[in-house]
Amino acid sequence: MPRVVCFGPGPRFKGGISNYNTSLAKAFDKKADIETYIISWSQQYPAIVPRKFIDDKSKKDLLEGTRIKVEYLCDYNRPGTWRKTAKRIVELNPDQVIIQWYNAQQGIPLSHIRKYIESHCKAEVIFDLHFVVPKENSAIDTWFTKLGLKDVKHFIAHAYSTVRELEALFPKEDFQVSETGEFKYGLRPKVTKLFHPIYDLFQADPKFDLAAFKKEHQLKEHVFLYFGFIRKYKGLHDAIRAFDLLAKERDDISFMICGESFWNTLDQSKFSTKVKNALFSLVKAVFMKKEDDEKDYRPLELIQELGLQDRVLLVNEFIPNEDVPHYFQCADSIILFYERATPSGVESLSYNFNLPILATSVGHFPETIKDGFNGYLAKAGDVEDMQRVMNESIERPISRGNVKSSAEHMSWKRYVEALRS
Repeated sequence: MPRVVCFGPGPRFKGGISNYNTSLAKAFDKKADIETYIISWSQQYPAIVPRKFIDDKSKKDLLEGTRIKVEYLCDYNRPGTWRKTAKRIVELNPDQVIIQWYNAQQGIPLSHIRKYIESHCKAEVIFDLHFVVPKENSAIDTWFTKLGLKDVKHFIAHAYSTVRELEALFPKEDFQVSETGEFKYGLRPKVTKLFHPIYDLFQADPKFDLAAFKKEHQLKEHVFLYFGFIRKYKGLHDAIRAFDLLAKERDDISFMICGESFWNTLDQSKFSTKVKNALFSLVKAVFMKKEDDEKDYRPLELIQELGLQDRVLLVNEFIPNEDVPHYFQCADSIILFYERATPSGVESLSYNFNLPILATSVGHFPETIKDGFNGYLAKAGDVEDMQRVMNESIERPISRGNVKSSAEHMSWKRYVEALRS
């Protein structure tokens, strides 16, 4: 029986990449003739990173009812586990290994693991790119990225903007790009261009009492939603300011902000956290641009500063899997006013609920969002234009049917078929 290994964070971890890797494995598992494994990190990042990554709140088992086997093997901080992980993958003798690429710091271990696999078995190793240019775009991260992606023979890209970044990073390579998984030239590096599929991990709750939820939280008629980790590049500061402008003109709108602050997941009073913060700040000061330091990013303070407390439902914590659908069912549109963008897991999650998308015209968004059809596009950094599209979504509401039809080609089934062609 053919075997596929999905290498990336397993379902015990928080965040979109874990959800993505889990969804990918489930898509392969639906094919009766494929045996699927998730080989996961046990620790994804350097030990000094001051964050909590494990999901200890969700009760829903995302792999329930599947045949998928999960092994948590690879510790970033213990190089001996890199070889152990690579050996285990070789032992499984898979015909495909799909590696999730989402953090430049993982370039050293992933390069080591890929080389070992390719030299010890016949598996095709594919790097699934969630970005190429790091969001921080520091010199050290660029170096890690080049190291990790050099000599990879097959990539998956979720947007043509990602393909262009890959070509810019390796200008001497002659990449061949296909949306079907069919390629003519065997020796040239391949890029399979596939849209980020729609998440099917989260389904609408038929028992959810929408009216009672809105009444309990004093939500108005029209509800905007920001969902996911709070990070500067996602532009929540602009979204809050745009909402404030619109709230001065309308009294029928509310804003739900649901997600944890990315750099505030540990008990800050603990000595161990203070040590991690100090070491991490030192590393960032040496290697990162000053404007990319997020430690002082506090957009939620704008809520009180602008007097929006009675117009905003703030859930500033990680949302357990079983609670995710309620916020999407309650919303009228999702807010993605990013400063810069790689394909967004939140966008894909929104399609699962046929939720219109309000985004900035950056990154891949112009590829997936047709202005006025399945959402509206605003100019990045232009708060007044963001206010305009928020109001437009109320005055000229997007058909949920349009959203559904625009996502029909973003299925996991199509994804797997392209990779297995």
